[in-house]
Amino acid sequence: MPDTTADEDDPKPAARDDAPGRRDPLPAIPRRGRAAKTFRLAATGVILLAAILAAAFVWEFYVAAPWTRDGTVRVQVANIAPQVAGQIVEVRVQDNQTVRKGDVLYVIDPIDFEVAVASADAEVKNREADLQVKNAQSARRQALSTVSTSVEEKQQFAGAAKIAEAALESAQAQLRQAKVNLERTRVTSTVNGRVTNLLMRVGDYARTGTANINVVDTDSFWIDGYFEETKMSNIRVGDTADVKLMGFDPHLTGTVHSITLGISTANAAASTQGLPDVNPVYTWVRLAQRVPVRIRIDHVPPGVPLIAGMTATVFVNGGRGPAPNWFMDLRDRVSALTTPAAGPTAAADQR
Repeated sequence: MPDTTADEDDPKPAARDDAPGRRDPLPAIPRRGRAAKTFRLAATGVILLAAILAAAFVWEFYVAAPWTRDGTVRVQVANIAPQVAGQIVEVRVQDNQTVRKGDVLYVIDPIDFEVAVASADAEVKNREADLQVKNAQSARRQALSTVSTSVEEKQQFAGAAKIAEAALESAQAQLRQAKVNLERTRVTSTVNGRVTNLLMRVGDYARTGTANINVVDTDSFWIDGYFEETKMSNIRVGDTADVKLMGFDPHLTGTVHSITLGISTANAAASTQGLPDVNPVYTWVRLAQRVPVRIRIDHVPPGVPLIAGMTATVFVNGGRGPAPNWFMDLRDRVSALTTPAAGPTAAADQR
């Protein structure tokens, strides 16, 4: 029987590649691949950290910080009324003309007042002459003895002199009043500003105490910012503020001047019986009330006009330094894009 045993020196048969349960060993990762993977992980971590910091920054300035797009430029307007009545004979200003305090705006017909001054002056001269006569008569009576005149007669002449003196003082007062009325025919501006909405013309009749010309007081501009009550805890009197007017890139700077102590509420109105009129409807969604905050304007950049009624974005710094311009611009753009999408109801709620 032939020997079928394999020779010990013969090599062992090679294992088949497709043997069941056998796996190929993993190839070794080169050093360059490990470095690239580490770099990608580090870059991802840095980007994630930057995103977290950016989100915190945006949350702080966009949500937590006190700012509002509901701001308005305000100003005082002097409604000037004449102190005497008469026909207007001269208008010395035009609409939107700049005037200074004391400038003549228009002139009322002075003829009647000039006559009144002349009449009062004549009355003063008459009273002065009468006083001289009464004083002379009283002096002569006082020099006589009781044999030539009685004590009662002396007292009568002395009293007549006193009456004449009082009449002179009254005439002098009427003369001063007549001169004042004559000066008041030249109606002047009471503030530095600009004439607005001028409708009067020569020939109109000016009535005492009825305003007929308006002057915007250019020294009285301020900003009213209407902040949500949830942000009022971060607003203090004296805080600095940045203001951006709609349509202008440069920012105004200002200071929180005052905070209002009350706003209107419907439940405070009394009924016909004098009792509180409380609305029985209570909504689950409670909108934050807006509280007016007055901002004093400290600096206006060149080329930025102040016009009452303009829309402003107000950011109160609260001691954290001025807000970046790029952030306020970005915030305005985002708000402008998102506000129309909210629909008219949401826009009305925001107001």
